[in-house]
Amino acid sequence: MAEFVSVGQTDEVAPGQAKAYEVDGRSIAVCNVDGTYYAIDDVCTHDGGPLDQGQLDGTQIECPRHGARFDVTTGRALTLPAVMPVQSYAVRIENGAIEVELP
Repeated sequence: MAEFVSVGQTDEVAPGQAKAYEVDGRSIAVCNVDGTYYAIDDVCTHDGGPLDQGQLDGTQIECPRHGARFDVTTGRALTLPAVMPVQSYAVRIENGAIEVELP
């Protein structure tokens, strides 16, 4: 059964930025898109690059290694060299805490 897990506070992730959190042995990038928070695996499916270190442009994040882009709302791979999506997670905000739903 899935459950929401607190990963950090909203003031830790500025608008237009992403921040990685370690949760239950996985790295999850929380992305702030104009005050709405999204969470995806922080690992590029092309070569394992850290997505939180890439450029967040609207709802797209670019891997800093080879430029693959992903939709942070769905995890879908948008450009080559990545073809596989990253896992996306539901996010909710409770009293300023960012909570991510994990399986």
